Amino acid sequence: MRTSRWVLVTYAAIVLSGLVAALPSILTPEQVAALPGWLPRQAVTLGLDLRGGSHLVLEVDAAALRAARLQTLLEDARSRLRAEGLRPQSVRIAGNAVVVAVDRPDERNRALPVLRALAAPVGASAFADGAPDIEVRSEGSAIRLSLTEAGFRDRLDAAAGQSLEIIRQRVDQAGVAEPTIQRVGPDRILVQLPGVQDPTRLRELLGSTAQMSFHMLARNAPVDGRVPPGVRVLPDVDGKSSYAVEGRVAISGERLADARAGFDQRTSEPIVTFRFDSTGARQFGTITRNNVGRPFAIVLDGKVLSAPVIREPITGGSGQISGGFSVQDTVFLSALLRAGALPAPLTVIEERSVGPDLGSDAIRMGIYTGLAGFALVVAFMVALYGAWGLIANLALAFNIALTLGALGLLGATLTLPGIAGIILGIGLAVDANILINERIREETKKGASAFKALDIGFRRAYSTIIDANVTTLLATLLLFLVGSGPVRGFAVTMMLGIVISMFTAVAVVRVVMTEIVHSRRLKRLEIAPLIRLGQRGTAISFMRARFFGIGLSILLSLASIGLFVHPGLSYGIDFKGGIQMEVRTPGPADLGQLRSAFVGLGLGEVALQAFGDDSSVLIRVERQDGGEQAQTAAVQTMRQAVAEVAPGASIERSEVVGPKISGELARSGLLAVALASLAMLGYIWWRFEWHFAVGAIVTLVLDTTKTIGFFALTGLDFNLTAIAALLTIIGYSVNDKVVVYDRMRENLRLYKTMPLRQLIDMSINQVLARCIFTSLTTFFAMLPMAIWGGPAVASFAVPMVFGVVVATSSSIFIAAPILLFLGDWRARRRRLSPDGEAGDGTGASAADRDPPSAGPAGAKGGL
Repeated sequence: MRTSRWVLVTYAAIVLSGLVAALPSILTPEQVAALPGWLPRQAVTLGLDLRGGSHLVLEVDAAALRAARLQTLLEDARSRLRAEGLRPQSVRIAGNAVVVAVDRPDERNRALPVLRALAAPVGASAFADGAPDIEVRSEGSAIRLSLTEAGFRDRLDAAAGQSLEIIRQRVDQAGVAEPTIQRVGPDRILVQLPGVQDPTRLRELLGSTAQMSFHMLARNAPVDGRVPPGVRVLPDVDGKSSYAVEGRVAISGERLADARAGFDQRTSEPIVTFRFDSTGARQFGTITRNNVGRPFAIVLDGKVLSAPVIREPITGGSGQISGGFSVQDTVFLSALLRAGALPAPLTVIEERSVGPDLGSDAIRMGIYTGLAGFALVVAFMVALYGAWGLIANLALAFNIALTLGALGLLGATLTLPGIAGIILGIGLAVDANILINERIREETKKGASAFKALDIGFRRAYSTIIDANVTTLLATLLLFLVGSGPVRGFAVTMMLGIVISMFTAVAVVRVVMTEIVHSRRLKRLEIAPLIRLGQRGTAISFMRARFFGIGLSILLSLASIGLFVHPGLSYGIDFKGGIQMEVRTPGPADLGQLRSAFVGLGLGEVALQAFGDDSSVLIRVERQDGGEQAQTAAVQTMRQAVAEVAPGASIERSEVVGPKISGELARSGLLAVALASLAMLGYIWWRFEWHFAVGAIVTLVLDTTKTIGFFALTGLDFNLTAIAALLTIIGYSVNDKVVVYDRMRENLRLYKTMPLRQLIDMSINQVLARCIFTSLTTFFAMLPMAIWGGPAVASFAVPMVFGVVVATSSSIFIAAPILLFLGDWRARRRRLSPDGEAGDGTGASAADRDPPSAGPAGAKGGL
């Protein structure tokens, strides 16, 4: 039964490659630089929550884009009709369409083909013609030009793509190193800026449309508030005065070739110099030649920057913009003009920033709690299995190293929840070794030889391991699909850790154990514990307490529902929107003074909470009325208030979630929990039978409600991290039930005449030790993070510790009794049916019990 040499070489190559790939993530930059050039150098990228920086999500303003498109369509329609000698009664925008009023039928017939020529095909391919971007139809005495859905989607997609490139240019102009800029969905752009703790100025840089134009001031000023046709009244930058400008654009900002910050040689005030391209230079020269003595307005995003008087013709194609700017203002404005105008406004719908000190603290906390969890698991495995536990611990070390190597090779980002995923994976990875070792012990006790016990132990444990890991993977995959940012990082590390553990904890451990048995010529494979924990071979009648167990569980779930109603969950800003800041003051924080300052800001409900040491304060402000722009203004107001009340204070972390993104996150979280439950139901039904699926789902509902009640009772933030914990608990709960169900399924085949109640008790007693041991490894892995992890991971680590306890107890006291009730109910139906068979008087017979089938091919075997 020796392992093939090719298998040994392959496994060794995989492990060695993973270890080499993990080196750049473990070594210092200097040590990585000294490595040979042929070795990989791609280290794991740290997320912004670990290295500090800002995270922005911007959304293209679809309403503004639609309005701009309709305005362009109106101007194009007027121009085309004028060129054809047609004079309609009116051309106006009505709702989402341009309406052209033409009373005379002959002129209307002439106008229709002219206006239809404005349509352009979109989405054309080699196999199909494109759909028109506008729809033109006659309605009575008018012609209606409407934007088609296909046309608008195409324009929105183009605007997002163009905005992406312009943002990339603007960020480059600002000098931010290693930015991440990418599209998220059809109309959103994600911008991550390492090292930028206060993104206020950069937010303005990214969100400003920068649509620049040059207009002549109107000769006719508004009278009694009535604006003459063709005239627009625009405010200046400060909003203190306004200008009446001609609506017609004299020169478009698209003709700008360059813009630079500089100083006026006469006054030394900061200015922005600009230069047109050749076409713009000719236009600028003609306009200044024909309008000497008239004011000329320079307009940016609907505000007049300056309105100098044209003293003489300017034929060189260059000029300057002045207006009381600071040096920073001129650098900002010149960067905007060089990058070009956005096709539509961008709105910041989500903003998160982390200071560098908090990031380094998070890394240190993750390392310390991870090492503590690893040490507890290692010690527990050695206590359980002695020297054989060291093999599992070696596989666990390989698992962590290979996970880091895979993250580096994939270019994935490691976040703080990602570290939590690795730590949780430490506990889950050795679960497979516990199942295998306990099974080998059973086979050895039955008198099997060393090789036979080893073979049967791995073979029969394998299906349970697969089932347990698939259920966890299903929940984690759904979290990846609906999550965002750091929570996705958790899902990625969890999925990688689970898949890699199937190799390290099963394949590698089997090879090592086989080689030890062969080299030592062992006749019996005794896996003796270093410290005996608990009694083996229990004969507890768990089903006697079935009514008490289910009754207590229902009572706790009802109490949890009551806590959910009142006082309710403490929803984080992920779900209710708003602003959250972590502030660190130079000395002890004066909460009373801070509260007084914030109450007077008019931002609505403000909550202040001390956490950690006496100089750390968490400030929460409710969602502001007025949309996303109001959130942005409130952030700046809060920053100013902190600076005034506590000089020298630093903003360690700030998060802004607008109403739109918070609603989407809440819907996605609920959907993920519902889909995870359905996925578990389908998988258990497919692998076992409907009896098992119903038992698992009922238990899952009770476990989930108790976890919700735990959140309500403790007041922990219920945010996207909490959803990650809830989904992980769901997967872990089903994982634990699979261990019990698999043994029941096996015993149903072996003991066909045994009463169901006795069979269930026997099955639970057989797997009781491994259920408790697998739960303890996860418990030990998460416990240090739950105690010392801090508020950033409290919503994940603390509920996970609680969830492990609940999931283990429910597998024994709830899931199994439900299966018994279903079996008894089915037996009674059999006895009452005309063609049924009588029971044997002691319980459900084999026919009465109708044991669930083994499932589909490949599902045989169990634990």
